[in-house]
Amino acid sequence: MGIISSGFHGRRQTGNPALPPGQHETADFPVLTAGPAPDIPIQDWEFFIVTEQGRRQVWSWDAFMALPQVEIRTDIHCVTSWSKLGTTWRGVSLDTLFEEVETSSEFTTAHSYGGYTTNVPLQDLLDGHAWVAWEFDGHPLERAHGGPARLLVPHLYFWKSAKWINGIELTQDDVPGFWESNGYHMYGDPWREERYS
Repeated sequence: MGIISSGFHGRRQTGNPALPPGQHETADFPVLTAGPAPDIPIQDWEFFIVTEQGRRQVWSWDAFMALPQVEIRTDIHCVTSWSKLGTTWRGVSLDTLFEEVETSSEFTTAHSYGGYTTNVPLQDLLDGHAWVAWEFDGHPLERAHGGPARLLVPHLYFWKSAKWINGIELTQDDVPGFWESNGYHMYGDPWREERYS
């Protein structure tokens, strides 16, 4: 049996084609988290990618900030039924971070400071689909929203956009993360209402 969040109120009908089924628009940016927000000093932050063979690439904050930065304007959709339209972020494309990575894996596990994990197919991180974002609405990302940096995978429900991102592990199998192990859908497409398993 799946976990039903108190923020989920069932299917809502809307005439806005930008809203997936069951979603309603909010002007706020609700904070939903599975535990306390970790406090990661910039000088201690790092982002890694580790392949299935154990090859590891690591970026410090300064190295990450020296990479090409892009502005992302996108809608985001939470499994609890809110959507925030036209959000603006700045960060580094996963395409940039994966440029030197060789892998035959089709799956990944995103790892966060604090121990949170979520699974995302590799194809959903590449080809302009995902970023490591450090700025929201022109300001450094607040700790409550995943600062100093979070994964941003806006075409999936927002639990896939792991806050306090620490790295990406390439895996041969689709390994459930925290919410997936607790009844949430393995993929999480908002347009198909893939909320719960």
